[in-house]
Amino acid sequence: MNRCGWVNDDPLYINYHDTEWGKPVFDDRLLFEYLNLEGAQAGLSWYTILKKRENYREAFDHFEAGKIIQYDEKKIEVLLQNKGIVRNKLKVNAVVTNAIAYLKVQEEFGSFSDYIWSFVDGTPIQNHFNSLQEIPAKTELSDRLSKDLKKRGFKFVGSTICYAFMQAVGMVNDHVSTCDFKHKKNEG
Repeated sequence: MNRCGWVNDDPLYINYHDTEWGKPVFDDRLLFEYLNLEGAQAGLSWYTILKKRENYREAFDHFEAGKIIQYDEKKIEVLLQNKGIVRNKLKVNAVVTNAIAYLKVQEEFGSFSDYIWSFVDGTPIQNHFNSLQEIPAKTELSDRLSKDLKKRGFKFVGSTICYAFMQAVGMVNDHVSTCDFKHKKNEG
């Protein structure tokens, strides 16, 4: 079976590719989780974060923003001692900052999903790349999303992070044309 070339032979990574990556996500909490995990990835590989994802979910109350906004310095210090996550103070604090911004977006737009998906008019962009080398690290659209998220107070949401987020949650379908497993399925 042909998969996208970035997939290694770890069953965790194969399962992520085959069942999650590029599949449209409309659940607010899950979108918030993905956005924060993509931010945690900055300077690292997605594989590193994927292996720590369950630890992140446990450490950050399953990304329930209402709980996260109540984190105090004591809780932040506990998180910074947690070997199961990336212990970067800026990244840990960003999750709290992002939770505040996320709740404001929900209030303004009715849901975080409505806000996020408005950038693609509610419909995934179907790209038709033949190789990994053709896939951009960022686009004008990810630039716009990044700029708007930053304006709303989000952290660790640069354009490259936003494009990776858009790929992960299915806003753009970047499975290469030779990927037997998903490319055609995502077009439907």
